Amino acid sequence: MTVPPPPWRSAPRRRAAKPALSQASIVKAALVILADEGFDAVTMRRIAQALETGPASLYAHVSNKDELAELMLDAVLADAPVPEPDPEHWDEQVRELIRGQIRVLVAHPGIARIAWDVAVPVTPSSLRHGEAMLALLRAGGLTLKQATFAGDALALYAKAYAYEASSWTWGEIDQAEVTERGEQMVAYMRSLPAESFPNMLQIGEFFSAETATERLEFALDTYIAGLKVIAAGN
Repeated sequence: MTVPPPPWRSAPRRRAAKPALSQASIVKAALVILADEGFDAVTMRRIAQALETGPASLYAHVSNKDELAELMLDAVLADAPVPEPDPEHWDEQVRELIRGQIRVLVAHPGIARIAWDVAVPVTPSSLRHGEAMLALLRAGGLTLKQATFAGDALALYAKAYAYEASSWTWGEIDQAEVTERGEQMVAYMRSLPAESFPNMLQIGEFFSAETATERLEFALDTYIAGLKVIAAGN
């Protein structure tokens, strides 16, 4: 015969079951660590600690840190929209594709550094973006070779821009050190002879956080204008 437990006895506490370990959960944990603790903290040991498991168990889902870096980048790029090529508006679509890539890279602290370090990412999202860029450039009249070279240059610029912007935004660059170096540079530039550097001594006002977007748009406009000239000659 069974009887109910007396009321003064508390029911045993049951620990919630841990979610099943998966590649997606590992990538998600890695992105959180990247945002909270920085690039150098993203190690298999640290991720395993966050997931309450052993480092060896991660290797059943991710072969090494290089693969993890690609998967992290892939997860971030998945949030960037990819347009359907429209020959009438291919130039603006190229701009939007680059802007979208930069937007998601800057929104995830540290991921731009990974994007810069990964030589040739071959993941679903990176392939989708690469194919989209080629399709847009070819819709604008470029040959496959021209589109390949142009897409490569645009991708490099997007990664470099995002790396610099995210470094400022998320503190990878020491603000106090930069301020000190900036003051030293201003003083040094002012000491130079104006007759030897009439232009260099006047460009300081154009390099600031306030002009970052304007510089990006100028670069895109200039590059795309050149691509249109090349396409017209085909």
